[in-house]
Amino acid sequence: MNLAAATNESLASASNVLIYSSMAVYTLAFFAHIAEWVFGSRSKVGRTAAALSAPAAKAAAGTAAPAVKTQAGGTAVLERPEVVTRSASGTRDVPDGPGAAGGTFKGDLWGRIAVSLTVVAFLVEAGGVATRALSVQRAPWANMYEFSITFSTVAVGSYLVLLAFKKNVRWIGLPLVTTVLLDLGIAVTTLYTDSDQLVPALHSYWLWIHVSTAILCGAVFYLGAVGTILYLFRDSYENKLASGGTPGKFASSVMERLPSAASLDKFSYRINAAVFPLWTFTIIAGAIWAGDAWGRYWGWDPKEVWSFITWVAYAAYLHARATAGWKGRKAAYLALIAFACWLFNYYGVNIFVSGLHSYAGV
Repeated sequence: MNLAAATNESLASASNVLIYSSMAVYTLAFFAHIAEWVFGSRSKVGRTAAALSAPAAKAAAGTAAPAVKTQAGGTAVLERPEVVTRSASGTRDVPDGPGAAGGTFKGDLWGRIAVSLTVVAFLVEAGGVATRALSVQRAPWANMYEFSITFSTVAVGSYLVLLAFKKNVRWIGLPLVTTVLLDLGIAVTTLYTDSDQLVPALHSYWLWIHVSTAILCGAVFYLGAVGTILYLFRDSYENKLASGGTPGKFASSVMERLPSAASLDKFSYRINAAVFPLWTFTIIAGAIWAGDAWGRYWGWDPKEVWSFITWVAYAAYLHARATAGWKGRKAAYLALIAFACWLFNYYGVNIFVSGLHSYAGV
């Protein structure tokens, strides 16, 4: 690597233009998602209420009995029962909603437009990250501004990968785009740093390995946190229906379009469990880099401490999920505490705490 390489101001300027352009497209995607939820089908609203109020559903062991249908020739055949999902507590079976709105031509059309705009915004933002890297010929995550734009790019990319392989995740789109706009807004106003060369301590190939895995972990942890928050809302909705309550029309319209609480709970758990080993590797890689840069593997630097606290919090969550008494809402609260630790490790430690990792640039 050429340590004395000058900054290419043209590419740095192009990066800024691309980041602002991606924000404009994300804004269009945000309004398209709003339209999807407003104009989407309401025909399936009430399925959860029916499932929770039916005595037969309460007594079911886990699957609905197949219906018998007699064909014209007198032959009796079994119909496939409606797919239902057992709740996290294992006490009720409720159907998934149709995902993020959809169900009508207008709702699906707006949904497809929203996803298409999200893809375009992702490509434009990725271009902004790439040109930022090319402007100084290094990894584009040496300060909080660069970390933020890369983080949001990876988060959206992870969502699009899930969308490509798993159909019923479009419900993530609206909260994701909203958060990305907030992240980029903070990045370009408060966290912005001019494109420049690295401080000496960061001149290492471990910058590519350690920080890139930290960004990927954070992006995937974020998706798990979205699922956990929505699980808590959906679970409260299902509990209210199960106790005979009547949620408002707006709450019913939104909640019925989400997957069941059980599906959201399972989604969050699988996401967090899948990325936890990579977070473990991130901490180990950081320790190895610290040994090369500072002559010790662990020095109780604030960033090191909070990375470990985050690891402990997610380890406790995963252990709690394997314990019968800690499924459902208790485990969900622990998952959100773990993600809050990750957020503080990024924002709080970098901005408010001084240490060897003080490369925020703000």
